[in-house]
Amino acid sequence: MDVRLVGDEGVEERPVEELAALLDHEDGLVWVDIPGCDPEAVRVLSEVFGFHPMAIRDCVERNRVPKVHAYPDHLFVVLHAPARGMRGHVHYVELDQFVGRNYVVTVHGPVNPAVEAGIALRETRAVLARIMAGRLRPATPSELSYVIVSALIRNQEDYVETVTSDVWRLEQRVTGGQVGDPEEFLNELFRARHGLLAVRTMGALGGAIYGRMTNLARVSPEGQRLVVDIADQFDRIRSLADGEREYLQGVIEFYQTTLTIKAALVGQAQNAEVRRLTEASYTQNEEIKKISAWAAIFFAPTLVGTVYGMNFTHMPELHWIVGYPLALVLMALGSAALYMVFKRRGWL
Repeated sequence: MDVRLVGDEGVEERPVEELAALLDHEDGLVWVDIPGCDPEAVRVLSEVFGFHPMAIRDCVERNRVPKVHAYPDHLFVVLHAPARGMRGHVHYVELDQFVGRNYVVTVHGPVNPAVEAGIALRETRAVLARIMAGRLRPATPSELSYVIVSALIRNQEDYVETVTSDVWRLEQRVTGGQVGDPEEFLNELFRARHGLLAVRTMGALGGAIYGRMTNLARVSPEGQRLVVDIADQFDRIRSLADGEREYLQGVIEFYQTTLTIKAALVGQAQNAEVRRLTEASYTQNEEIKKISAWAAIFFAPTLVGTVYGMNFTHMPELHWIVGYPLALVLMALGSAALYMVFKRRGWL
């Protein structure tokens, strides 16, 4: 836990034991930055600041959506910034704020263990560096909260920029025909769309939170001006993400149309091959039928000749003068009958 006194001369680090005395001063701006809400932080939030137990519980537990609660002497705000994870996953990095009369308390997390160390502190560290370098001199809690939230919004914008570079790379692969594995490529497209959708949601919900704060009477006129500007920044993030998401959707539809055309062409080629094979099979069957028909036609005289050619003890053709003529007639009649049958069936 870092206790800082912000003044015209910059930032002065103070021990936690002096926190109660610092809060009693009217002319100082106290900034307490809590990396993680451990039991000591819970004690300070409860005993020194006297915050509501529900607000403290929100600091200990993860919040899935932004929120704002207005208390008599301070505001409690929950916001999220994106952090890139594995295979398109978007981590919601939480930043909680208590903005009071002469203090700002920033509480980070809880954070997914997969998030790199220091990601949760990037906004407050950036603001602290600007103050220490003399480029920033916040005079009121509203101004300090404003620059912290603005840093969070810049990180959202940077995330949109990162995903946009991925979108451009994917679009170049589509138009260049260097897609590779179609399934994996579609996964990359939808991961990019998921990232844009996540940031778009953060911007839209953050804008809704600060839009509500513009109607709070307890916010000073100067604070109202800053709140309106923050709401406008969140709305710009939403618009940027929407624009890039629509562009990406166009890339997805273009690629899906390409796949459909390729599938249709492959289907036509396959259908043509099937028709060719079917025609070849039909022709082959017709030839087999003709061969079978002629084989049957010649089988009749062969059968008769075979019977008459056997070596019987009493052969009819040796004693009956019409034996051979009768055999020849039977051969001719059998072949003719089979020919007529096959002709009617269209086999010949």
